[in-house]
Amino acid sequence: MIRTFALETGKLREQEVESNALHTHLERASWIDLQDADTAERQAIEQLFPQSLPDADEVEEIESSARYFVEGDDLHVHSLFLYQSEGRFRTATVAFTLNPQRLISTRDVELPDFRLTRLRARRGWVEASSPLQVLMALFEQKVDNLADQLEDLHRSLEQVSNEVLENRDADLGEQLDCLAKLEDSNGQIRLCLMDTQRSTSFLLRHIRQQPAEMETCREILRDLDTLMAHATFVFEKINFLLNAAQGFINIRQNQIIKIFSIAAVVFLPPTLVGTVYGMNFHSMPELDWAFGYPMALGLMVVSAISPYLFFKHKGWL
Repeated sequence: MIRTFALETGKLREQEVESNALHTHLERASWIDLQDADTAERQAIEQLFPQSLPDADEVEEIESSARYFVEGDDLHVHSLFLYQSEGRFRTATVAFTLNPQRLISTRDVELPDFRLTRLRARRGWVEASSPLQVLMALFEQKVDNLADQLEDLHRSLEQVSNEVLENRDADLGEQLDCLAKLEDSNGQIRLCLMDTQRSTSFLLRHIRQQPAEMETCREILRDLDTLMAHATFVFEKINFLLNAAQGFINIRQNQIIKIFSIAAVVFLPPTLVGTVYGMNFHSMPELDWAFGYPMALGLMVVSAISPYLFFKHKGWL
């Protein structure tokens, strides 16, 4: 799918793409957004703007030299964006090609930041007078979205924290599962924050002749520093709660084992008495004694109570 946007009187406006006038729209567009483009759409872009589209293998490269580089007048930035799929956070790489005339973005999935930018553009809320400012608007939207996701993550973490630290009767299995998911989500958010820092720093080094855009980049970097600190705090709190939950589970297991251990010690002396009088020796004086049976039962009771009273006196119970 191809979407085209033009800059009109300082505003970003989405254009209606007609198949019979596709080349005209592409030539006039200041931002061309390709989402899961097919072969025909890619060929149409490559005919007008050679060497602007990266290969699929190049998009997923992790080396900085492959993700951020300059080619002629084009700046190439491959940046990670956050989205949700099947109830979990995931990241998708968007390949940006920026030059003074236009911005071209290539991606495989629909992303919340792009969808919201389109909605804002339709209402005339995106102010931009150059392709670089369009890219800055996308990054600002991305940072705002990451901040919102971190706030939601922190609220969810507070709920789990109350359950772990206050509800001592819970088995904590569900809470451990929730903490594991929160840790994974926080990791995806931190990864996007770090990638955005690298992308913004790369742009900052190559737009030194544009002071307004440089200041925007610096503001984005300041916001990212704050969010990284908050993400680190969330990461540390998740680890603390994981350790606390596992500690509480171990304490409960130890208490259960303690009960079994005490029961074994308490019933061991009566078992010994019963074993002695269960022997089949011929000469056992108590066999002919009228009070032999009550004496054996009493001895068993006393031998069971004595260890219990001893443990109670020592404070072990």
